[in-house]
Amino acid sequence: MTIQTVVIRHKKENFKKCSLTPLEDRENILFLTAPDLDFNGTNHIVLAVDAPVLSQEDQGTLLLLDATWRLLPQVQACVSGTPIYRSLPKDIVTAYPRKSSDGSDPSNGLASVEALYIAHLMMGHCDDSLLDHYYWKTQFLDSLPKHYR
Repeated sequence: MTIQTVVIRHKKENFKKCSLTPLEDRENILFLTAPDLDFNGTNHIVLAVDAPVLSQEDQGTLLLLDATWRLLPQVQACVSGTPIYRSLPKDIVTAYPRKSSDGSDPSNGLASVEALYIAHLMMGHCDDSLLDHYYWKTQFLDSLPKHYR
């Protein structure tokens, strides 16, 4: 089973450093650019911080909003309709070395590709190839609690 995914990235995202850039040629992932966009997110599963935890019962298209935490509200404003908000488990830790000069990164935030991988895993589809071009792949997978693998 392949999970269909839509990624909305902020146009100020550094695409050379973006952990999702290597996935742009995948048939099951559509990339769109914000903030000049109106996307109907009705029935799409959107990852959010304070929402019920994603599970295998959540089926459908995943909508991943990709931006720095500071620019995320601009990307969220591009989504209309009634999406289904879900969160990722709080016991997953990023392997990405974080630097936030303005203190806007939450302590439990993940790199975008890490969030995408975990979301697919929680929805019942383990696809390690999502992490093939992620520099911290080994550290991330090694840090996952055993019940996720």
